[in-house]
Amino acid sequence: MGRIERAVIVGAGLIGTSVALALREHGTEVALSDPDAATLRLACELGAGSPLGEEAPERPADIAVIAAPPSAVAGVLRGAQDRGLAHVYTDAASVKYRVVDAAENAGCDLATFVPGHPMAGGERSGPSAARADLFLGRSWALCPTGKSDSQAVAAVRELIAMCGAEAVAIDPAAHDRAAALVSHGPHVAAAAVAARLLDGDDTALSLAGQGVRDVTRIAAGDPGLWWEILSHNGGPVADVLETVAADLSASAAALREAGPAGAGTAAPEAVAGLLERGVRGRGRVPGKHGAHRAPEYTVVPVLIPDEPDSLGRLFHAAGEAGVNIEDVRLDHSIGLPLGVAQLSVVPEAAERLARVLGERGYSVHA
Repeated sequence: MGRIERAVIVGAGLIGTSVALALREHGTEVALSDPDAATLRLACELGAGSPLGEEAPERPADIAVIAAPPSAVAGVLRGAQDRGLAHVYTDAASVKYRVVDAAENAGCDLATFVPGHPMAGGERSGPSAARADLFLGRSWALCPTGKSDSQAVAAVRELIAMCGAEAVAIDPAAHDRAAALVSHGPHVAAAAVAARLLDGDDTALSLAGQGVRDVTRIAAGDPGLWWEILSHNGGPVADVLETVAADLSASAAALREAGPAGAGTAAPEAVAGLLERGVRGRGRVPGKHGAHRAPEYTVVPVLIPDEPDSLGRLFHAAGEAGVNIEDVRLDHSIGLPLGVAQLSVVPEAAERLARVLGERGYSVHA
């Protein structure tokens, strides 16, 4: 399979427009479609492509991407195939088993359909949030069915590569169980934590630090879209939530039983065990470049002003020191015109980075 020269994107939201922008960077001709005229117009104005005409195409595109909600994929796919829009079709829905089942029941051609799911997104939706680099370095689930043609699979692999993502082949049912564990379940858990903040007064919320921001960030997603995702993967998500709830219930009971008298003593097994397993579980999250074990980095905290180009100047100084910034997190100081840039570097570079930044006038707290 060569480079994709012509593509159709059905659905010009965050994912569809981002796919289109990524393909456009490779010179691919992209035709866009969306049921909302304003959404389609904005995506086209952003340079993602041109509107797909209503008439049958003179010749099929190399590939069509169905970037629609799970419940809509089968119908949209059948309509696209009936129009002969492309030689190969894929989708971007975040559930797979029921989508494949619905597509088969709708009479879709499963030989030319290769289900997929890019593991990327954001709290904001719509084409205005789209980026050509949204999928760069991200995993992209590739879920061919037993009926998927090998050439169709190769075409979707090429699409994934052109978007800068890494294809991960996985069975549709296994995908849904995995998504429940690493995406769908965590979203509900984050929403539960965020919902508790409604009970806090302004004074309590003024104490919010980076920890609660990190835990609740994904809770800002669109509730309607998330309900559709969750309802299409109910069983696996429920399994995850029940185990999380059991851990939390056991910890809550242990904490109530310990009471103030427990201060200074060893933590109850329910709590200590959960905290220890949490550390080990967090350590299993793949690190940079998809490593199976996250590498150990040293964090160098640097105070920076909240002003234009302050982060750029900091990165430039690190570059001149010959230090690669592996990761960065910004902790904002509420009510103050500054923040702390938490720079993750390989351990052997931390001392050199701290010394060079200190010489340049930065306040480094290594």
